[in-house]
Amino acid sequence: MNARRWTAALLATVATVALAGCTAESGEQRCTTRDGFLECAPDQRGTAPKVSGELLDGGSYDLSQDRGKVVVINFWGSWCAPCRAEADDLENTYQATKASGVTFLGINVSDSRDKAIAFEEGRATYPSLFDPPGRTALDFEIAPNAIPATVVLDREGRIAALRRGAVIQDALQPVVERVAAESAR
Repeated sequence: MNARRWTAALLATVATVALAGCTAESGEQRCTTRDGFLECAPDQRGTAPKVSGELLDGGSYDLSQDRGKVVVINFWGSWCAPCRAEADDLENTYQATKASGVTFLGINVSDSRDKAIAFEEGRATYPSLFDPPGRTALDFEIAPNAIPATVVLDREGRIAALRRGAVIQDALQPVVERVAAESAR
């Protein structure tokens, strides 16, 4: 095949793929915004990716161990002022909802281990993965592409809600409670 035909075929393929991407409904388009959260109806939820790795304390974590629980995942960094501002709200929401089968997981990004451990000390009683390159966030269908970002997974491991930016307890806790209540039925 000569270069001109090869180039034409390549351009046709790229155009076809680009058009398909524009017309395909993304996970985010299937959801609605409510009180600062992108919330997805149960029949519109995509499955969360595999989430596993080394914890800040040196242990290991695998999201599959929490199947059957509502899991709130918060992406944070010690260098992030909004992360410091939301830390108490996250911990308070965790304490208020854990008896309902809710667990929390932090994912620390773009940080050194020492700074991350110092940040968490006295702020969070739930575990955090150590993910300096931030690879975990890249695998989510609905990307938590900001720091901080909070993702709420239902008991089946599906993405029920997402908030890009800091959360406050008054906004987060009702979302977590709704997901926990619907999943318990």
